[in-house]
Parts: sequence; structure tokens; C-alpha cells
Amino acid sequence: MSADKLIRMANQIAAFFATQPGEDAAQSVASHINDNWAPPMRGALLDQIAQGAAGLQPLVIAAAPAIRKPKPPLPQA
Repeated sequence: MSADKLIRMANQIAAFFATQPGEDAAQSVASHINDNWAPPMRGALLDQIAQGAAGLQPLVIAAAPAIRKPKPPLPQA
């Protein structure tokens, strides 16, 4: 999946949770991404954030510490 599409999707999630009253929006963004995105997608998003987060909403960046990093693949025998 392209970086632009991941950024757009993450920003849409952030826009939704920013409108929800009484919730920790950053935690809600992280929870949604953790529950619904495949590990490679989460890893690619975290890579984008590590590279400077160009185009990402501040709420996505605030959620980053709570987004689960994918586990490295097991070595092949």
C-alpha cells in the first residue's frame, strides 16, 4: 500500500475521533489502528512517522506511541 494512502487513511481516522466528545482521541486513534490494520500497515505508518510525518495530522502523531509495532518475522530454517 502506498504511503499516501496510509497517510490519508490515518488522517481520516484522526478526523473522526477528533469529533468524539469525552474520549481520549489519540488513544482512540491508536486503538482503531491496532485493531483494524495489519501489522505491515502499522509498520509502514510508524516508518512514515519516524521519517518526519509529512502530511500526518498531529492527532495521528500523538497516537504513535500507543500503536503496536509489528513483530519481526521469524528466521527461516
